[in-house]
Amino acid sequence: MTAAEIVRFALRGLTANKLRSALTTLGILIGVAAVILLVAVGEGSSQRIRENIQRLGANTLTVLPSTTGGGPGRMPGGYRGGERAGPRAQARDLTLEDAQALADPARAPSVKSVSPVVTAPGQTAAYEGASHSIGQLVGTHPSYFAASNKPVAKGTYFFNDDVLAARKVIVLGRTVAENLFGTVDPIGKQITVSGVPFTVVGVLKESGSSGFQDADDLAIAPLSAVQQSLTGFGPLGQILVQAKSADAVDSAQQEIAQVLNERHGITNGATPDYRILNQAALQETVSEAANTFTVLLGAVAAISLIVGGIGITNIMLVTVTERTREIGIRKAIGAPNRAILGQFLAEATVLSLLGGLLGVAVAVIGAQFTIAGVKPVIVPGSIVLALGVSVAIGLFFGAYPAGRAARLRPIEALRFE
Repeated sequence: MTAAEIVRFALRGLTANKLRSALTTLGILIGVAAVILLVAVGEGSSQRIRENIQRLGANTLTVLPSTTGGGPGRMPGGYRGGERAGPRAQARDLTLEDAQALADPARAPSVKSVSPVVTAPGQTAAYEGASHSIGQLVGTHPSYFAASNKPVAKGTYFFNDDVLAARKVIVLGRTVAENLFGTVDPIGKQITVSGVPFTVVGVLKESGSSGFQDADDLAIAPLSAVQQSLTGFGPLGQILVQAKSADAVDSAQQEIAQVLNERHGITNGATPDYRILNQAALQETVSEAANTFTVLLGAVAAISLIVGGIGITNIMLVTVTERTREIGIRKAIGAPNRAILGQFLAEATVLSLLGGLLGVAVAVIGAQFTIAGVKPVIVPGSIVLALGVSVAIGLFFGAYPAGRAARLRPIEALRFE
């Protein structure tokens, strides 16, 4: 019996019970579609995270306060702590003076700009009856716009004179502007932020959302105005430092560490009371974590493929039982074991391959929509892998029923009722 005849017999057997074949195919379809779509969601998430990090630029460093470390420092009550003081008592906050020291070209020649940053969470903006809870209100210097890659689409950003004079001017993200003003031009309008009047001077270019986080739900104002009106003159939340070039990042990081160590009294290899985030290193770490997350999603979805394979085994066993007399007749008239084995293996493989192809189609269609706030990105390798696994599942899970059919003795098969 030729291969074409074996396939023809297999197709005839599958079409004899269309509903059963369709339901079996559905199990593989769901499994393949789930694998491809979940991997696509993971890839979309990781790409979005990498894009958000890249927006800060490869030459950007972020200095954050740390809850541990520090040299001998001033403890509460004015006591000068020694080496026996706890790490939190000795740790110093980031201050505006720290940022000014980092901006000194004599001490940090590789640094292009320094932007001290404070954030005022939970602020509500209002304009003529409309109100909006701002996701992030930032107080900083004008250099922040270039360092964080936040260009202004309408109007302008504020200037150093506004910082020095503590003018209450503000630049809004697209989401804040739309919620407060709708189609009205916000430039020159006055809003209140937690009761404090601010004049809108600009609207940022749209950045887009990242998962459940809206990157456009923010407002940026002069550091002095935010501290004077909303947060008080406390420590900085972070310092955003821009190196002169991507090649100068490592040098800038060393210079930042040296300046802050001197100012904070970090000596003799003590743990610093600050952290420096290198965007390139952060992107590499995030990429590794995102790849692990994507693999985990694919592994979870692969379970449904295994369930579909078990369904194939179940249906093929039923099929073998129902067609025992047919198998006996075919073997009695001379059909070899390999023909019987090939037919049932072909049936299982056709079911899994058809389900795999339909699953790919469903996944490609599903990837055109946003899922959980993420635009899926189809990974070609996941399609090839899912299809290959679906065929392998057909062969693997169809082998036992096919082998059982091939081992039937003609006389016993013919007696079967």
